Amino acid sequence: MLIDTHCHLYDEAFRDDFSDVLERAREAGVEAFVMPGIDSSCHDAMLSAADRLPGVAYPCIGLHPTSVDASWEKELDFVREHLSDRRFYAIGEIGLDEYWSKEFVKEQIRVFEEQVALASEAGLPVIIHLREATDDFFRALEDLRGVGFRGVMHAWSGSYESYRRILSLGDFKFGIGGVATYRNAGVAQALEKMSLGDLMLETDCPWLTPVPFRGRRNEPSYIRFTAEKIAQIKDMPVDDVASATTSNAREFFNL
Repeated sequence: MLIDTHCHLYDEAFRDDFSDVLERAREAGVEAFVMPGIDSSCHDAMLSAADRLPGVAYPCIGLHPTSVDASWEKELDFVREHLSDRRFYAIGEIGLDEYWSKEFVKEQIRVFEEQVALASEAGLPVIIHLREATDDFFRALEDLRGVGFRGVMHAWSGSYESYRRILSLGDFKFGIGGVATYRNAGVAQALEKMSLGDLMLETDCPWLTPVPFRGRRNEPSYIRFTAEKIAQIKDMPVDDVASATTSNAREFFNL
């Protein structure tokens, strides 16, 4: 059995064939879905999807770095105010993204650190988005030393050296998705040496579709191709990859 630890099932991309997507996921052995929040605009849609799939789809709450703009304080207050509305399984996805814009970098860092502190107080893990902001991210981790928290690096595509550095700074898992199946993907080399106990599977659907469907809309059933790629890289049965990553996910998110 497999768990998709990062999927946006509430996205408009699944509006017309939601039931079919779920059926294909079940046929592929996907037994659970973790749904990260982005900002207040998608909150209701995410909760609606979770309510349609009790015990199967697990909602999270957080402010995504690309949603940090002039209204960031209002959005951060939304997270604080709604955290107690129901059970959430993580705070995320949160983090730093300097790829699209550097206009609100300082605010991104503050929002990230405040949400990590909030997760620590609530006893929840965090789902971390990181893109083109490595230096600021490591500085933030240094600032957060002493704040006990658990995090998963979403859509991990970094080097083995970066993996080791992150592990030295806290309790982390690494979400492996479709990028691992891409030709000449650097993360494939890192995966050879990364511990299976540190890995979880994810799709980030509807984005980051794995080979052989790259270029199409991603969906949870495609997670099996990532599991197969990891098994190939590590020269082990795919069932072992499925068992370990599912166990890691259940423990990390307390499912």
